Amino acid sequence: MEYIYAAMLLHTTGKEINEENVKSVLEAAGAEVDDARVKALIAALEDVDIEEAMETTAVAAAPAAATAPAAAAEEAEEEEEEEEEEEEAEEEAAAGLGALFG
Repeated sequence: MEYIYAAMLLHTTGKEINEENVKSVLEAAGAEVDDARVKALIAALEDVDIEEAMETTAVAAAPAAATAPAAAAEEAEEEEEEEEEEEEAEEEAAAGLGALFG
């Protein structure tokens, strides 16, 4: 989401939405920047009228606000599961390497 927020912030302040500016905003916010995600964002926004998208989203977001806490909790749970899976994969890889030298 932070990539979208960076683009919205740039648009709102009248700055050009390009890779360099998106990276700058993300870095200033303390986020780790993934160059591939930045490129994908810029490509995805190429033919988008951001002003229209923001207005449409603002209208649609009002009813969705009631479900936001549940969605946030679900997202946090999914992120935690992904982290656990990554840790398990790292442990398995380390065990495999250990077997080579054991």
